[in-house]
Amino acid sequence: MTRTKKTGMKAWGGRAAVVGALGLASVTLAAVPAFAKGGVDVTAPHTAHVGKTFTVKAYGDDDAAGYLRVCLDSRSAGRAWHRVTCGAVVDTGAEARVTAHVKAAHRGAQQYRAVLYGLNGPHDRHPVRERTSDLVKVDVR
Repeated sequence: MTRTKKTGMKAWGGRAAVVGALGLASVTLAAVPAFAKGGVDVTAPHTAHVGKTFTVKAYGDDDAAGYLRVCLDSRSAGRAWHRVTCGAVVDTGAEARVTAHVKAAHRGAQQYRAVLYGLNGPHDRHPVRERTSDLVKVDVR
């Protein structure tokens, strides 16, 4: 009889500990700040012909910065990244966009990426890189 009583008390104490731990976990999760939401994407054709012009577009948004700007970078043959162009500075909540018309000068593969920068003001001279898109490859034939 004593054994049954002890087991019952131990089971009740274990349940109370689990309920208390779950309550503490839910309060802790509610106090953690939310992470910034956003993304950046770039689009370009898969192939292009030498001497012809093709369009590369990028857009992105992020709610972590007051102002946003998206830029396009390119490289070919594994060289360093070079800035193609940048879009206008926009307020958070609006989507930053940029469009570049690129003339394919020589054969080979060209890679493009979009970089989203966060700014403190519309004339901020020290933007912070927020996000970088996946690479897009254009085969010039």
